[in-house]
Amino acid sequence: MNFKPPMTRIITTLLAVLLSSAIFAFAAHHEGTTLEITSNDTMQFNTKSFEVKAGEEITLVLKNLGKLPKAAMGHNLVILKPGSNVAGFATAAVRAVVNEYIPTDDANKAMIIAHTKLLGPGEEDAVTFTLPDTGAYPFVCSFPGHFALMQGIIYAK
Repeated sequence: MNFKPPMTRIITTLLAVLLSSAIFAFAAHHEGTTLEITSNDTMQFNTKSFEVKAGEEITLVLKNLGKLPKAAMGHNLVILKPGSNVAGFATAAVRAVVNEYIPTDDANKAMIIAHTKLLGPGEEDAVTFTLPDTGAYPFVCSFPGHFALMQGIIYAK
């Protein structure tokens, strides 16, 4: 016996397959990446570099594992554009006490891709961003004096 399903059943099945494939592709493309970085009382991030895909949504979680008070050993993580003057940014950050050491002048603000809030002991913060182009994006802790030890590079491929 040669049974052929009605044309509407074929079309419905085909549409269901195409739709599920599209949903899967969309979810896989927009899922993004979550990264966790820790900081501590010895002025260290647990990593100095990592790679991500350019154009991919990134969620970065910073956790301060330290015990010292925020006023003495606060930490944040600031992601800067490739080619940024890191030392100049850190110098400007020292003067930005009221803004948790994030400079607000136009030149320094233009360097910032994203930043977490300033964290005290046991605190964490998450920031979501996209690195639009391939390149090396520096990241630093802008708390006074920390950038000398607390910096790294995000490589967007």
